[in-house]
This record gives sequence, structure tokens and C-alpha cells, in this order.
Amino acid sequence: MNWDQVEGNWKQFKGKIKEQWGKLTDDHLDTIAGKRDQLAGKIQESYGISKDEAEKQIAEWEKKQKDYK
Repeated sequence: MNWDQVEGNWKQFKGKIKEQWGKLTDDHLDTIAGKRDQLAGKIQESYGISKDEAEKQIAEWEKKQKDYK
């Protein structure tokens, strides 16, 4: 997945991100602004998981986003 594309279409992706990671607030999503490393950090922080686990979850989520490849 091209994260430049995610950043450019962040408003559309925010809903999909929130569906996957419901603990992330609108403020978190505004701070993330489509940046993958920021997303990983907020997931790690909000869910109390390791960075590797957050990265794994993002990778799995990316695979499901077939429309944006």
C-alpha cells in the first residue's frame, strides 16, 4: 500500500482506521494525519501492545484495503 496515497486521502481512511482500531480518538487520527509510523505508535499506546504487534496489525489491515493498491 502506498502511504502517500493514504495521506492524500486521509479523510476517507479515517473511518476505516476507526473501524479497525476503535480506541483511537478523532484527536489521535488528526495527529496521525496518514503517517504510518504515527499510526503504529498510537495503536501501540492505545492497546498496550508491542511495536512489532502494531506493525503486524497494520500490515494485515493493509492487505484488506484492496481498493487502494
